[in-house]
This record gives sequence, C-alpha cells and structure tokens, in this order.
Amino acid sequence: MLSRVAESIYWMCRYIERAENVARILKVNWHLTLDASSEPQWHPLISIMADEIYFQEHYPEVSQANVMRFLACDREYPNSIYNCLRQARENARSIRETLPTDVWEQVNVFYHEVEQATQSHTLLEAPHEFLGMVVKGSNEFIGRSYTTMMHDEGWHFSRIARMLERADKTSRILDVKYFYLLPKAEDVGTALDNIQWQALLRSASALQAYRQIHGPIAPSNVVELLLLGYGFPRSVKYCVDRLQHSIAFVSGSPPGLYTNDAERHCDQLRSQLACAHVDGIIDAGLHEFVDSLQVRLNQISVSVQSDFFDFREVQLPEKSPPVPSQVQLQ
Repeated sequence: MLSRVAESIYWMCRYIERAENVARILKVNWHLTLDASSEPQWHPLISIMADEIYFQEHYPEVSQANVMRFLACDREYPNSIYNCLRQARENARSIRETLPTDVWEQVNVFYHEVEQATQSHTLLEAPHEFLGMVVKGSNEFIGRSYTTMMHDEGWHFSRIARMLERADKTSRILDVKYFYLLPKAEDVGTALDNIQWQALLRSASALQAYRQIHGPIAPSNVVELLLLGYGFPRSVKYCVDRLQHSIAFVSGSPPGLYTNDAERHCDQLRSQLACAHVDGIIDAGLHEFVDSLQVRLNQISVSVQSDFFDFREVQLPEKSPPVPSQVQLQ
C-alpha cells in the first residue's frame, strides 16, 4: 500500500474518532446542567483538549455557550468537531478511489450534516440532538468501515488511528476528573461525587458495563475499568492490545521481533499495562501514571508517523570512480 493512501486512511479515522470523543464529553457535561443537584464544570473540558491558551486568546470567559462553540463549531480551532470532520472528509476525498463507496458516502454526508447544523446554530438550541448525531455518525462510519473494507493494511491503519485516539481521550478524561472536578476533599463520597463519576462513565459509554461488573460506584473500580478493563472496548488496555496487533500486522514482523520504533514503544506500553494493578496505580499517584501513559501514547503516535508515512530520502552509496573503458590491444 502507498504510504500516501495509508496516511490518509489513518488521519481520516483519527479525526472522526476525535470528533466523537469531543461530542461524548460535551454531551455528558450538558446533561449535568439539567441536574439541579450538580454544578457543571466547563473549564475541565478545555483542559482535556490541552488548549487553554487558544481558548483564552479567542474567548472572553469560560461559559457553557463559549465552550460549546469552541469545541464544536469553531472554524479556526483545529480540534473542533467541525474541523475534525472537515479534515476527515479531505483525507477521504484524496483517496476516494480506494475507499468503498459506502465509506466515502458516510464521511461526506456526515460532514455536510455537521456543517449545516453548526451554521444554523442547532448546537446551542438543541445540544442533545446535535451531539447525538455526531456520535451516531461516527459509529455508523466505524460499522461501514468494518463491514465493507478489506481487512488488509488499510483497515489496520484505520484501527491504529482509532485505538490511539480513543486511549488518549479516555486517559485524559480520567486524569481531569481527579484533578479538576473534585478539588475539595469534603466532596469525596457525596452525592455530587457519585454524579460526577457516573458522568465520567457515561462519557465512555461505560456506565452499564460498570454496573454489571461492580455495582455501586467506587472510584478505584472506575479507574480499573477505564484503564485496565480487558473486555471493555474503550478501556486503555483494550485499545493498546488492539493497537499492538495492528502495528505488528502492518509491520510484518515475526512474533517477538521489532522492526520499527512504533512496535517497540507499543509493546513496552502493553507490558506496563499487563503488569499494572489498580491499587498500585492509585497509591503511586493516578496523575503520574496517566501522565506517563500519555507520554508513551505520544511516542507511539510520533513513531507511526515517522516509520510509515514520513518521506525519507534514500541515502545512495558514494559514487565509485568511473571504470575506464577497455582499450583494444594492437
């Protein structure tokens, strides 16, 4: 597969996954505004995206309307839902001839629906409908990709993109919960605490799975499910396991051997998660663990880009001196 095609598939899928994750976070926080017993927190949403400086430069204050506009329909902010889908569509358009028709049509329709909604201010008038549409559109894209794309290198690059993006956002949401949502020790264990933890689980569509496994809300169990839950498809461990499998597939390396940095970094992170225990993570510091986790995810992301997509000039050996032509002896 051409690296240009692989890179376009990768970024198409990564941008769509990013748009879905942003929509999930906004949707859950907006629902908290409907609950009189809880106070919605809008600043942590900016922290999750790690773009506080951009927000401060372009918006006068942190408010529901400004954060909604910033993360959903800002035409200049590259990680807004609108711009993520615009960039996903551009990548899909550049390789349209290689994509199944169903996949291209879904990306194209998805983008135009979001563009129309953001222009008509549907987001602020009916946030639930708009954000639900984004999540549904992303899920439909994943379903069409899974059922119509050949499960060859292209499909594995799409899964690498989704798993990297999903693991990163899950870890960021969990980190922000600990650092921002409950700064007061007296809030721990209260009704507000339970509401916040439930909101965190809902943002990952994990509340029902959590209830089936653990029952009552307990912070350590939430951390275990979202970081180390092997069978839960949005946990960090699940994402990294699938990520390692897809990187090995596109690398073509024999089991146990590494031919590039992406494989090496991914296997190191997979081993770290396999040996981790939730009690040890919390005792040593959740923030420190998640910070290390995000560093490793960034290393994998950079390595995927450099190992598979970036153009490298081939170093030719130095020219040998010209061979003299044979002289016919008289």
